[in-house]
Amino acid sequence: MGSTSAENNNGSDYTGAPDVGRRDLIKRSAALGLIAVPTMSFLSACASSDSGSDKKATAGTKTAKNPLAVNATAQMEFVLFDGGFGKEYAEDAVKIYEKDFPKAKVKFSATQKIQSTLQPRFNQGTPPDLIDNSGAEQMDMGVLAGKQQLTDLTPLLDAPSYDDPSKKVRDTLRPGIVEMGQLDGDPVWIMYYAYTVYGVWYSQKALDSLDEKYPETWDQMLAVCAKAKKKGMAGWTYAGKYPYYLPFSLYPMIGKVGGREVLDAIDNLEPNAWKAPAVKACFEAYYELFKKGYILKGTPGIDHIQSQTAWAEGKALFIPNGSWVENESANVIPKDFNLAVSAPTGIDSSDKLPFGTIWASGGEPFIVPAKAANAAGGMEQLRIMLSEASSKNFTSKVKSLTAYNGGTSGITLTPGLTSGVAALKLAGANVLNPRLQDWYVQLQKEQIGVAGLGEMMAGRATPAETIKKIQGYADATAKDTSIKHYKHQ
Repeated sequence: MGSTSAENNNGSDYTGAPDVGRRDLIKRSAALGLIAVPTMSFLSACASSDSGSDKKATAGTKTAKNPLAVNATAQMEFVLFDGGFGKEYAEDAVKIYEKDFPKAKVKFSATQKIQSTLQPRFNQGTPPDLIDNSGAEQMDMGVLAGKQQLTDLTPLLDAPSYDDPSKKVRDTLRPGIVEMGQLDGDPVWIMYYAYTVYGVWYSQKALDSLDEKYPETWDQMLAVCAKAKKKGMAGWTYAGKYPYYLPFSLYPMIGKVGGREVLDAIDNLEPNAWKAPAVKACFEAYYELFKKGYILKGTPGIDHIQSQTAWAEGKALFIPNGSWVENESANVIPKDFNLAVSAPTGIDSSDKLPFGTIWASGGEPFIVPAKAANAAGGMEQLRIMLSEASSKNFTSKVKSLTAYNGGTSGITLTPGLTSGVAALKLAGANVLNPRLQDWYVQLQKEQIGVAGLGEMMAGRATPAETIKKIQGYADATAKDTSIKHYKHQ
């Protein structure tokens, strides 16, 4: 979330710490409603707070080199999520800001605890100027936007790009990035910086050792898993403690089987959306992995790092994840692993969309708080990061694409990144973008993820029971007037 959202993902999925989920979560007990979840109470508190400082930096002089009229002497504070992408790429971009505004002090920090660190700041009305809102303590951006806690980034998008004054920033971005940040209507509240390819990740070497190709139908998937099991390798593993990683391959599979309208209905919280035949078929397919013993033993009790390590060690063939996994697992992936990603396997030839249909979208959500003292500075830092040089720097160092539509020329792409680019090319127009993980964080991660899919894949609930439970969660979210609701336009 990420991830990511994952880790959303974000980032995703991303932490490098064995006890913290990339794309989140509080605790299993919180997800099951056994303890109070701090996320919503925090957001309500920060949204309702009128205390704190209103000391805004005065505007600077607008020039060709300073189109956002940044105050050249004002401090700019930047808080980054310290996850799988690391912080070096951001530190490099900060150095450019400092070079452009040598009299300005930049206060840069990185943390895995975004909510805990920033809760008092939001409550006091003194938030940083730029935040990478990702990781286990990602703040609910739908709530933040709904409570008018974010700055509209339209001025950044309409500013000249850092490289070419004849092009606006918005004209240099990948398709869908601006729309992802809109949520509802014209304002753009979020800038997703990374561009994440979600799907099923695997070792091409391991697949070749089975004399198999990536399976396109579910019967083929089961056959590959059966062959892997005979050789002592599990078919699948996943972040059992953070099972909202499962949708990284499950959601696009649902879209492939039933068409994107099924995912849109789910995002829109439409009645009975989860009871669609495509959802039932895909849930039953995944449940079959459990029933046939094709999931790595102990998976429900391990986190994202442990599952990725087991997978990298050859204990499991497939893992649902986002493109951050190549950087996050770089220290455990063997040199001859030949990392690859595929769009999800479908059911059969009756699927509505062709094989190759994939989920790819913006990750690593950056926001500028409404009460930021130097919002122009925060947006300028993003303008720098969306330059070709910063984009190339990010891609080279963290093995992921950015929102900048380019930035790969002259770079030797890693195996995973090469595979991701190929997957996007194969998908063509069949790129899906489910929005639950950024519209309804609690629903997606704690309820659908942990309480729903996590229980099903551990064998503690049937697909029918899980669908009924998840539909109940979605209905409750739809009826909750304290939650801002969004719909596909």
